[in-house]
Amino acid sequence: MVKRLVIVITGDSMRHDWIFEVLSDLRAYALANNLPALAAKTEEALRTARIEIAASGEGGPEGSVPPSGRAH
Repeated sequence: MVKRLVIVITGDSMRHDWIFEVLSDLRAYALANNLPALAAKTEEALRTARIEIAASGEGGPEGSVPPSGRAH
């Protein structure tokens, strides 16, 4: 089945939120389908995104960056 991803960016505070959601969904898929290496790589990507976005000062409101797991 092919799913379509639609990303709507509503302002600066939402600028990077979508990436956390996509990576979290991919991690959940990997875990549900016994793909541990992919799950581990998505965790690595989430950590990297948190670090880089926090360092850029472009996180969510007041520079916040979503914690591990689902962004919202």
